[in-house]
Amino acid sequence: MGVFDDLVGQGQAVAVLSRAAAAAREVVGGGRGAGMTHAWLFTGPPGSGREEAARAFAAALLCPDGGCGHCDQCHQVMIGSHPDLESVRPQGLSYGVKLTRELILRAAGAPTQGRWRVILFEDADRATESAQNAVLKAIEEPPPRTVWLLCSPAPDDMMITIRSRCRVITLTTPGTEAVAHVLATRDSVPAPMAQFAARAAQGHISRARSLALDEGARSRREAVLAIPRSLTGVGECITAAERLVKTAEEEAAAATAALNETETSELRKLYGEGSTGKGLNRGLVRGGAGALKELEDRQKSRATRIKRDSLDSALLELVSFYRDVLAMQFGAGVELANDDLRFDLDQVARGGTPEETLRRIEAIMVCRERLDANVNPQIAVEALMLSLRG
Repeated sequence: MGVFDDLVGQGQAVAVLSRAAAAAREVVGGGRGAGMTHAWLFTGPPGSGREEAARAFAAALLCPDGGCGHCDQCHQVMIGSHPDLESVRPQGLSYGVKLTRELILRAAGAPTQGRWRVILFEDADRATESAQNAVLKAIEEPPPRTVWLLCSPAPDDMMITIRSRCRVITLTTPGTEAVAHVLATRDSVPAPMAQFAARAAQGHISRARSLALDEGARSRREAVLAIPRSLTGVGECITAAERLVKTAEEEAAAATAALNETETSELRKLYGEGSTGKGLNRGLVRGGAGALKELEDRQKSRATRIKRDSLDSALLELVSFYRDVLAMQFGAGVELANDDLRFDLDQVARGGTPEETLRRIEAIMVCRERLDANVNPQIAVEALMLSLRG
């Protein structure tokens, strides 16, 4: 199996990347390698596989056979341990210029195995303006064997000067049948469950896998999609908002607690906590106070990002619900993402008009914008619930 085989429904992108990988092998062999460039921008909607495509391309660049999928080079790239692959994934709300400059210094090194030095920058849209300016300088004049792979939901999320210097790979949302096939063949998911998960995830492969394999994920989805019919009064709206925000906070805490403890413990040891010797422990720990404070700030930022992502996922579930309601109100013959909740969809569709449904969808999108602008989550979600009821 080649490294590109995991890219579901992305035939056009795979063809471009395969040709570029072949051109890269020509460059390594001393040829011109027409079709290979040093900066790439992978874009596409959530779940389309931006990072997976970039990582597969990295494997194709570092593998002598263009991404065979079974050699040590490919395996190391896929698990993130290859010495010539620098993989970056911003964990907080943004990625600052200091970290970006450190990344650029590492990117300037020569490849240890003689092929390429690959920088895979996931969620590059989270880089601040000053950080993007630093990246721009790096991709304008890269070392001869350094390749930048930037990932972003849309080209417009990056500075126009960066976009103009990158070759853009646009990925699409794979269809339900393609995602269901992947779940059935690669994850041994029973066909009915694979169909349900693929349809409910609307082409988001990792989301579909989570729904198929994790009962907790299915329970959280059911709780979110039960909200529209539960908003019978103001009190119910406030309760629904509290529950939604609390669930997001619990998910963020669960996802970060163990990691935070490990990071803090390792940093304290690095600065000498527990060391013996007169005055040694106290002096080193005092010297590390600034580093500990910086780590705590990063951990808080990461927890906030996970909380926001969890809330945003729930809001998109609500959008899919009202999109199905709108389809039923218009009698559109399209696949319903939430076909398993057809009774609820029908009840909501009969109880309102298409105009009201559109206003509800718009209210959800406004709530997403408010959360992205640092509005208090409880206030933003409460306002949303009242709008959905009204």
